[in-house]
Amino acid sequence: MGPFTLAALLLMVTPGPGVLSVAGVGSGFGFRAGLPYLWGLWLGNFLVGIAVVTGLAAIVFSVNYLREFLLFASAGYLIYLATKIAMSGRKIAFILSEKPPGFFAGVSLQMINPKAYVVNTTLFTGFAFLPDSLLQETLIKFVILNALWIPIHFAWLTTGTALKKLSLDERVQRAINVTMAFLMIVVVAMAAMT
Repeated sequence: MGPFTLAALLLMVTPGPGVLSVAGVGSGFGFRAGLPYLWGLWLGNFLVGIAVVTGLAAIVFSVNYLREFLLFASAGYLIYLATKIAMSGRKIAFILSEKPPGFFAGVSLQMINPKAYVVNTTLFTGFAFLPDSLLQETLIKFVILNALWIPIHFAWLTTGTALKKLSLDERVQRAINVTMAFLMIVVVAMAAMT
């Protein structure tokens, strides 16, 4: 169980679209505005875990045209979300950013987040520690993952919010938001290449 927990911690702490976007929402819109988005990310990640455990994800991704469609949809949505975060500190933006992404945006992001599928597949199909009871092992893994996922994502939201509260110069705040959005796209591109 120890190697599983360590691997889960390392995979979740490393920047991906979920943590970068929740930090970006915190930075661009504040902590309270980021909470619905964070809980949407959580539900979306839980649903991805269910899809991986039941084999649904493997079935869907085995169909070439469907896998390619989902990859393009994912890239398009993540670019939209990254642009929304990047433009949140500006008065003029080609994507209106008066409203932060909400609960359903978080769910949607995780459902098309390549890193969420890679992480869940790695963790649920590897690191067997109860070979005689797959159901019990799977339930324990869900508990451990949530015990790590929730505080890690709250920490990222808090970090983004702290950047907003620093009352940085508008150019610096914009640069931070653009950097977070850029990193989110880079991580997605790296996940798509694997």
